[in-house]
Amino acid sequence: MKTMILRVALGAMLATGLFAQAKVAILNTQKALLDTAQIKKAQADLEAKFKPRTDDLRKIDAELADIQNRLSAGAGKLTPQVEQDLTMQGQRKQRELQRKQEDLQAEVERDRQEILLKASQRMQEVVKKLADEKGYDVVIDTSYIVHFKAGLEITAEATAAYDKANPAQ
Repeated sequence: MKTMILRVALGAMLATGLFAQAKVAILNTQKALLDTAQIKKAQADLEAKFKPRTDDLRKIDAELADIQNRLSAGAGKLTPQVEQDLTMQGQRKQRELQRKQEDLQAEVERDRQEILLKASQRMQEVVKKLADEKGYDVVIDTSYIVHFKAGLEITAEATAAYDKANPAQ
């Protein structure tokens, strides 16, 4: 949808001759956003927040591996009851591991999306202000462009302006 809108807008600008007169800038929005100090800090904060849970997952995974090793090493030597108990333990651990992985993944994704949404909105404001200050008529994201001159790119400027307007706390 965005690509179609961009094509229509660029087509209209070309048809009316406005494109030749327009001052254009190119922005890699994703890179600009991910390079901000605020996003880097948020990433470190997320890793710290979820470290106990990832450590717990590693522990459960190690316990599961131990059960599997005991079953393999004891193949033919274990009583049917012990083998059945170990198999049941392994199945419980596997379910626990899967449930905890899914819960963690969902929570990480939810937090990540919330952070990126807020930061994206701030980046749009920063880019608009930067465009106004520099006199750009159009700022186009690199995801819509096949080729452009490097001198048109304002990604680093946008990141610096974002960091200045939104310092990491």
